[in-house]
Amino acid sequence: MRDSLLGLPITESDWVVVGSTEDEMLERGYRRVGKDFPVFLHPQTHEEYALARTERKKGKGYYGFECHASPDVTLEEDLSRRDLTINAMAETLEGEIIDPFDGRQDLQDKILRHVSPAFVEDPVRILRVARFLARFSPMGFRVAPETLRLMQQIVKEGEVEELVPERVWQEMDRALKEAAPTQFFECLRSCHALKILWPSLDKLWGVPQKAEYHPEIDTGVHTMMALDMACRLTEDPITRFAALCHDLGKGETPPEEWPSHKMHEERGVSLIQAFCKHYRVPHDYRDLAILVSRYHLHLHKLEELKPGTVLELLESVDVFRKPKRFDQFLLACEADARGRKGKEEIPYLQSNILRKAVEAALSVDVQLIIKDGVEGEALRDKIRQRRILAIKKALGFD
Repeated sequence: MRDSLLGLPITESDWVVVGSTEDEMLERGYRRVGKDFPVFLHPQTHEEYALARTERKKGKGYYGFECHASPDVTLEEDLSRRDLTINAMAETLEGEIIDPFDGRQDLQDKILRHVSPAFVEDPVRILRVARFLARFSPMGFRVAPETLRLMQQIVKEGEVEELVPERVWQEMDRALKEAAPTQFFECLRSCHALKILWPSLDKLWGVPQKAEYHPEIDTGVHTMMALDMACRLTEDPITRFAALCHDLGKGETPPEEWPSHKMHEERGVSLIQAFCKHYRVPHDYRDLAILVSRYHLHLHKLEELKPGTVLELLESVDVFRKPKRFDQFLLACEADARGRKGKEEIPYLQSNILRKAVEAALSVDVQLIIKDGVEGEALRDKIRQRRILAIKKALGFD
């Protein structure tokens, strides 16, 4: 209903069934999915059909609810348990719009507003509001001040600590695929949830950097700019995540060393590992983020590296076996370089230079070396020597 009124493509339909029971649904061939909620799959279309239900808070966290579904639950009662007014609308088979909480008006006013005070009962709603802001903020949407206050109340009451890690990552991953992921993290920060869900990211705001390299100075501001730039460069959430994580180590720099951040690259690695372990982040996200944290300065200072160090960089990112990840690495580093005040439109030449190094290294005929009878460790050394020479020639090293 919401996307239809906004003129957006409809990717799926969710149905609410009023006046029926689980037994009746099963008799008609619907298949129940899950054990916590009365949701069924249509026998032909496989669309979701949920019995109208109410919920009552009985404990902390996402699973602390008691669900009640029966034929006497009305559509308005079902809609009243939704998170936002723009999500609390329905359309009948005859095309009549049911809108008991003025969701259409909030769509027109571009407001993300809670349906009822019961909003505070489910901490997942903080994540959902933040994700909807990431989706709709480019259209001018904003969070209603009274809804933000309820989000802050949820955090203050300790409900955020009860969130299931997998659900947090699910919402975060979906936010990374939206039009403006930075709004997701800014929203979590504004309701004070970010320092609980991702303290190493939250710590970046207020940490200064050298103005000659970072005119925006603040590391948190730069991180959001880098994520924005990553979104300009690619729709790939893995690359966007790596750009988001690239400077986490700066939050661990002792204040007496500011605005310098020596060894922040390696400090960031352990923070990424801890975050990904806690939230069970997929390995491809984790591995790229670690590589970008560890080696982004290598790429930025490529002209200062020796040919052997350039080859070590290529070997470290495993370009010969994983060329797709190499492309992701380059884009994430470019997002860092251009995600700075006044540097957004400056071309990132290092990517092309490193690609030339890859071409040079791949031009070495390994089979020809093998034909010369070289084996084992000597073969690996010879291949590396030839590749270093090829890189040196291609990049014009003296």
